[in-house]
Order: sequence, then C-alpha cells, then structure tokens
Amino acid sequence: MMIEVKGVQFVNKGAELMLHAVLQKLQQYWPEADIALAPGPNSSYKARARLGAYQKIPLSKAGLELNSFSYLLPASLRNWLKTRLGLVTEADIDIVLDASGFAYSDQWPEASVIQLCGEIVRARKHRKKYILLPQAFGPFTRPADIARLKVALPMANLICAREQSSLKHVYELIGESGNLLQFPDFTNLVQPKLNDKYSSMSESVLIVPNSNMISSRNKQTLWKQNYILILKNAVQVVKNIGLNPVLLNHEGAADDEICQQVKQGTDIAVFKETDPLLVKGIIGASKAVICSRFHGCVSALSQGVPCLGTSWSHKYERLFEEYGQTEALLSADTTIEQLKQKLQQAIYAVDSAELAAKRALLKQQSEQMWQQVVAVINQKLTI
Repeated sequence: MMIEVKGVQFVNKGAELMLHAVLQKLQQYWPEADIALAPGPNSSYKARARLGAYQKIPLSKAGLELNSFSYLLPASLRNWLKTRLGLVTEADIDIVLDASGFAYSDQWPEASVIQLCGEIVRARKHRKKYILLPQAFGPFTRPADIARLKVALPMANLICAREQSSLKHVYELIGESGNLLQFPDFTNLVQPKLNDKYSSMSESVLIVPNSNMISSRNKQTLWKQNYILILKNAVQVVKNIGLNPVLLNHEGAADDEICQQVKQGTDIAVFKETDPLLVKGIIGASKAVICSRFHGCVSALSQGVPCLGTSWSHKYERLFEEYGQTEALLSADTTIEQLKQKLQQAIYAVDSAELAAKRALLKQQSEQMWQQVVAVINQKLTI
C-alpha cells in the first residue's frame, strides 16, 4: 500500500509536525505501508529521503496538469522507477492523506483548489482514497472555485474540518454529507521531545512571530501597523514580571526577519530548531508563550502551557474557543498594560480543571478522527 502524505513540508514547523503526527499513526496501524512525498521549495530531496519516503514525480506545473497520463505508463516501467530509483507517480498512490493545514481558501491562489479538485476526481475514477485530514477551509467566494469544489468534494472519502467556521464553509458548498465531519487539529496527540539544552525553560516566555501578520493575507490593517510594536511590548512585559523573554522562529527566513527586528537593541536569545518534535518540547517546557503561529499555539494549549495568541485568519479564533481561552487572543490595539494583565491571567489559570478537561476532550476527538481514517483505509484494503 502506497500512501501519499500531501501538504506537508520541512520549513514550517507546524506543517512538519503534522507530517510526524501522520507518520506516528501510520506506524501504529500500517507499519508495512510505503510513504510518498512530493517535492517542493520547502521540501527538499534530502529531507524526504531521510524519512525513507518514495519521491513522487511532479507532473503539474503552472496550470499544466499531466498527472492523468501517469496512468497510461506501463506497469513494468512504473515498477522499475519505483524499485530502482525510488520514484512514483500518481498512478502508484493508493491513499492520499491531505494534511495541508490551510491551503484551500480565498486567501490563497486558486491553483491550490484546481489541483485539489483534479486529484480528488482522478482518485475516485481510479478507485483510490482521498482523505482531507483536519484543516482550515475557506472562505470561498471565487465562482470558479465554488463550481469546482461542488463537484469534487462529494467525491472525497473523508473531509475533516478543523473547526466550526471551516465546517460551515464546506457545508455551504456541498450541504449535509456523510463524508464531512469536524475534528480538532490532530497534532495535539504528537509526543514532543526535549534535550538538556532546553531543560531549564521554566522561567522563560517564548515569543513566536508570524510574517503573515503583516502580509497582504491579513485583512486587519491595524495589525500591519502595530504588530512589531506589540511584540516589542511583549518583551518588555515579560521582563517586567521577572521572567526571561526568548524569541522562537517557527518558520523560515520571513519569521527570522521579524525576530531580528524585535531583538534589535536587546540581548534576548533567538531559538531556531529544525526538529518540530523538539520545538513542541521547548514550548511544553516554557513558562508561557506569546504566539502568532497556529501550531505553536496548538503545541502550547494542548500541553497546558499559558498562551496568548494573535490572529490573521478565522482558524485562530476558533482554536482559542475550542480550548476555552478566547480572552487570550490579543487585538491589534492591545496596550502594554493590557498585555501584562492577559499574560498574568493566563499564567494564573494554567492549572484550571476546566481547561484540563477541554484539552483531554480534544485529544479524545483526535483519536476518534483516526478511527474514522482507519475505517476508510481498511475498507480500501478489503476491496
């Protein structure tokens, strides 16, 4: 059985954390399964090869879609490519687990929706399984996207919306459907790791930036004006309450640029780790987190670490609602005094039994999601 894990990469630590979440479950349920990963600007050959993944040959570029021709290749040639070179095509894939996180929306180019719909339609035609793991969807207002999605989404075997807003956006396209369910972000089940270098983080507050907060994707213009100032204020607040501020780069060069702006004129440390399991461990060992990266927030909230967040997409509001901490989201006009109050309140409430119950419930729901996935994949195995 060949399983493609789609939508993951190795620069964004949240996307890589989703990959590890999938790999851990595949090892649990189908240890003999083969894994395929597609190349990308943030998914190098060496990174994919280290996981023992087969390399999926990309046959689509700039609107030119040739994946359908892979089904015309002789089986002998495809077998030679696989066994000798480690290369596979779409025709070799049995199951697609789409862990894109947030790729299908008006906030992204329409090419993502075009590719998604084509893959789902071809998967149905060739009796393959396409599963959309919990992720954010929508909004969808472009007429061409709506038309494509209305045709393709009912053909997917399972669509997992990550929260109510995403569920609503998909429901508006396909209505009541047995393949549309809601489950939380599934990285809450991933076991983190920690090394001696970060063993004494208990008095440190991590500040995790996100370049999307000041990009054109963020429709809240006030954030573009105030974001760097609020992060600098966060550094000052953390120092004022006697804790140690630390910047954590959760994704690449653009976030590092923000880290350097916030760090300017100070001696605070900037953490850059390549292992997403270690990044989650660092977050779990910290006193608190002030975070603009979605999976950084998940890593904090799911481990019971006090977390203040910022938002450039509906997925943040829904996430903090799920964990019962809507008051912990910062607004673009948050003052330094308000920030201090929110941080102290989050730290004070960390041992709340009510919040612990919400964390446990969400983890239980993630386990239930995997049972749905198991049922779909095992159905394929019995055909």
